[in-house]
Amino acid sequence: MHELSSFADYASGETLGYWRSTSGFKVDFILGDHTAVEVKAKENVSPRDLRSLRALAEERMFKRYLCVSLEQRPRTVDGIRVLPFETFLESLWAGEYA
Repeated sequence: MHELSSFADYASGETLGYWRSTSGFKVDFILGDHTAVEVKAKENVSPRDLRSLRALAEERMFKRYLCVSLEQRPRTVDGIRVLPFETFLESLWAGEYA
């Protein structure tokens, strides 16, 4: 949260929010109007961990759907990018999610 808040405040100027559906799904962070970010403190993200991002992706509101985790390698599952947190932070500060 600190990194995303700092990025929004100092680099992008975009809003930082969250998403919650009426059926109880939630996504941890929404950056601007383009990127949804779910954070998982796990080394192995399962399909179950991506349910909220999938539910949001069905609405086709955003350009990117990311799951930041402790996994070692980036991968894509059903259009959702699962990223190691180091890779995410490097990309974030390089301006790839602006």
